[in-house]
Amino acid sequence: MVKITCTRKIHFCAGHRVFNHEGKCANAHGHNYYAHITAESENLDTIGRVIDFSVLKEKIGSWIDLHWDHAFLVFEQDLEMIRALNSVPTPKPLFICPFNPTAENMANYLLKVVGPTELKKTNVEITKVVIYETDNCYAEAKLD
Repeated sequence: MVKITCTRKIHFCAGHRVFNHEGKCANAHGHNYYAHITAESENLDTIGRVIDFSVLKEKIGSWIDLHWDHAFLVFEQDLEMIRALNSVPTPKPLFICPFNPTAENMANYLLKVVGPTELKKTNVEITKVVIYETDNCYAEAKLD
């Protein structure tokens, strides 16, 4: 059986700190992230696509733009950081994460929560998400 996938790259900028990190990532800092969103379908559409790349940009990219781009991602248990960031007025609210905002957890969240929600009315499934935190470091979450 052949599996055909397509991948859309989405760029966003966000701040975070890794709660309880043993090194410098315990400090608040930011990254120019790249998310590679891979979609798969059992059948290609009548044009021969898994899904149009623009749909991935519209659905997943718009979610990222609304919630993560130029926002600060903070773990819901990091009360000290939440208090500190809430003392600074900003036009975009914090994104309070139900997870520690590591690249691994961000990829997993896009794969298991955002993808299924945003693509629920399609016959397409997000099967892999790769989050590049830097040019040299990335994390991957994929379905078996």
